[in-house]
Amino acid sequence: MSKTTLVSQADALPGRLEAIELDGIHAVNGSNYLEQASADQETAYFGLGCFWGAERLFWQQQGVITTAVGYAGGFTPNPNYDEVCTGLTGHTEVVKVIYDPSVINYQQLLTCFFEQHDPTQGMRQGGDVGTQYRSMIFATSSKQLELAKQAQQAYQKALQGEGLAHAISTEIVSFDTFYYAELYHQQYLHKNPNGYCGLGGLGVCLPPWLQD
Repeated sequence: MSKTTLVSQADALPGRLEAIELDGIHAVNGSNYLEQASADQETAYFGLGCFWGAERLFWQQQGVITTAVGYAGGFTPNPNYDEVCTGLTGHTEVVKVIYDPSVINYQQLLTCFFEQHDPTQGMRQGGDVGTQYRSMIFATSSKQLELAKQAQQAYQKALQGEGLAHAISTEIVSFDTFYYAELYHQQYLHKNPNGYCGLGGLGVCLPPWLQD
């Protein structure tokens, strides 16, 4: 099967019951990335290619409380990285973002998402090829779902305005399950400052499209 063909649920790897063990300590700011968002915080999930650079993009944003990387959008329970890389789990690499909406809102996170990767490439991102690198937004509420769709429409118009006719391939779905990636992947580019980062946008800005 091609690495760019999404596996069916029937053909996905079986996975396991046990979750990966993690210490939960964010290597950049010391927060606990295993904790759920508090009452005055919100959570977002984005897949925009290799999650190493994607996580760094979001932890650098003012108002982001914590981040973590993992896998979502697939079928295999508690997959490990080697399994995800086979393309036989159905997952994409994802960043979990807990943020303070009084400092940075979901629209601003969506702007980071669309501007900092190429959302038109389908089952790849740059030189990273496979279903695990596909562009996805996992909405945790009906409001996030609607805002994500509005942002995608606005960015498609912005691309067309720059003469870029490629259709955005980002999948926008309701959030289901997030599985944490192994410890060495968490805050990888902080631990390995010269490590690989394939993140790169198209140089087109998302215009002011919606305000709270």
